[in-house]
Amino acid sequence: MNNTFKKWLHMFIFVSAFALILAGCGSEEAENASKNEGTEESTEGYPITIEHAFGETVIKEKPERVATISWGNHDVALALDVVPVGFSAANYGVQDDSGMLPWTAEKLKALGEENPNIYQDTDGLDFEAIADSNPDVILAAYSGITQEDYDTLSQIAPVVAYKETPWVTSWQDMVRYDSLAMGLGEEGEQLIKDTEQLITDKATAVPEIAGKKAAFVSMSAEDLSKFYIYTTGDPRGAFIEELGMEYPQNILDEAEKTDSFYLELSKENADILNDVDIFVTYGNEDTLKALQADPLYSKVPAIERGSVVLIEDNTPLAAAGTPTPLSIEYTIDEYVSRVSDALAKVK
Repeated sequence: MNNTFKKWLHMFIFVSAFALILAGCGSEEAENASKNEGTEESTEGYPITIEHAFGETVIKEKPERVATISWGNHDVALALDVVPVGFSAANYGVQDDSGMLPWTAEKLKALGEENPNIYQDTDGLDFEAIADSNPDVILAAYSGITQEDYDTLSQIAPVVAYKETPWVTSWQDMVRYDSLAMGLGEEGEQLIKDTEQLITDKATAVPEIAGKKAAFVSMSAEDLSKFYIYTTGDPRGAFIEELGMEYPQNILDEAEKTDSFYLELSKENADILNDVDIFVTYGNEDTLKALQADPLYSKVPAIERGSVVLIEDNTPLAAAGTPTPLSIEYTIDEYVSRVSDALAKVK
């Protein structure tokens, strides 16, 4: 943390404390007016205590100003018709200079917000910008914030972090934690049910999906020496299961040996993919050609027959691999269609 921000943060805390002292010195009428400013809805059921990786956060009353950081949390607020007072710029899959993925921009437009406050924090959290937005709560249920980040953010407003492990939060838990922090727990649960029903309906329309073996993999034609498999603890892997497909048992067994959200493997271990009917990976036809030309990868049945779902890197569909309710609704037709095309090559 630089010295300028330290001085600013100390001033912020001092001014806040001074304002509380002044408030305490007001008249009885002013005190009563302050107590009655909120509606019954804003105080009923509070305080709320939310446990997470860094302890617990107490939300004393329904927040009016919601800020979000990191990936996807703003989509939860927007899906519940709450426009954040600030949110992190998307750092992957954006096709213009807006800092927003298309489903985010579309929902903001529907809610009448033409000039959203976007934190330019792709190289690290912009604590000053977050503080300037004066939030009542900061949503970070899907994030990789550290203890130091959490402590600094907590000087600004209550923070709701991930449950246990950085970047390992299902979209359902992201909705659950973020909505609870906004005082919209029931609405969040309904959003989960509605989104899960959408996934079920789309998958059911392609019956050949059910029970197929699949995995979400990352491979690069520029470096074939290693590859990565996202575990079912990662939203990308979990979404494959939500569509009704299954990870092969040998991959699940290997995933049990790590707390990470991915497996890193050398290409000598490519045979771990032998049991998949299809797999999803970032890349294009050139990626598949490079894999099929490699002496080891070409022996994997899914690669040999081309039953691979190729998602071009750094596109909105690739970004939707880490899903939110908005991204699922926006991209699921295209995703299921590509899965269906890959399955058509399975003998």
